[in-house]
Amino acid sequence: MRLFAAVLPPEDVTNELAAEVALLRRLPGADGLRWTSRPGWHFTLAFYGEVDEDVVPELSARLERAAHRSAPFALALRGGGQFGHGRALWAGASGEVAELRLLADRAEAAARKAGLDMGEHRRYKAHLTLARSRDAVDARPYVEALHAFAGRTWTVDELVLVRSHLPTSGVPGEQPRYEPVARWPLGGAG
Repeated sequence: MRLFAAVLPPEDVTNELAAEVALLRRLPGADGLRWTSRPGWHFTLAFYGEVDEDVVPELSARLERAAHRSAPFALALRGGGQFGHGRALWAGASGEVAELRLLADRAEAAARKAGLDMGEHRRYKAHLTLARSRDAVDARPYVEALHAFAGRTWTVDELVLVRSHLPTSGVPGEQPRYEPVARWPLGGAG
């Protein structure tokens, strides 16, 4: 199964973001982007790819330990940016971003200890993907529009293991589906 570890913003936070995205989608050229639907809005901490079902219990046990070692922390959606010359447009984060980065490092370490090949370690960049493009696009108008965006602060209090189901119908615009497989409270919260 295709898995990743994530932080999921609460509904009131995604409501704020949805209002901002509605404005972005009115900008010239927005119809040429593949916009991520609200169920797909998350902060990926570590992407595991295809994981054999017999590895999931070990991965889960290690993620639970990682969550237990991490205290709840404050986070907010703020600003945005782009990767790959406009191939990915994202919302950024503010608040205790160092704690988010530490949780991402722990989620990656959990996978390595469970025997997953995680490739080369990259420094974590907190981002929530809003849109993608197959081709390079001028993302400056979107990034400039996101510059002033600041969502409300919430307390991140859980680590979520998510399964992604890739589109199979071949219908243009079909979105991946995301299914939480397990949730663990941070630092014993909850």
